[in-house]
Amino acid sequence: QVRLVESGGGLVQPGGSLRLSCAASGFIFSNYAMRWYHQAPGKQREWVAVVSVAERTNYADSVQGRFTASRDNAKNTVYLQMNSLKPEDTAVYYCNVFVRMDYWGQGTQVSVSS
Repeated sequence: QVRLVESGGGLVQPGGSLRLSCAASGFIFSNYAMRWYHQAPGKQREWVAVVSVAERTNYADSVQGRFTASRDNAKNTVYLQMNSLKPEDTAVYYCNVFVRMDYWGQGTQVSVSS
């Protein structure tokens, strides 16, 4: 059974940093691209970043240059390092994998406020 568990969210001041983690189980982690999404209050869930099987990354324009996604196949974990955080980054952050269907974690709240 596919399971994704996010952690690392919290409250941070503008300009600060957070590192999110997503621990995966129930599938061969190294064989699948892993994605991060976020959902702000009252808005649709939006794609943020992807880490491919070959560890290539791609980012939404809104986070390019500030966020870095990475993976550790030995730990079955994907990370999202978020720097220079802005109030508009406030959202619930989810990791995602497509293994015959989409799977989502429960999400972790990131709040950016002074």
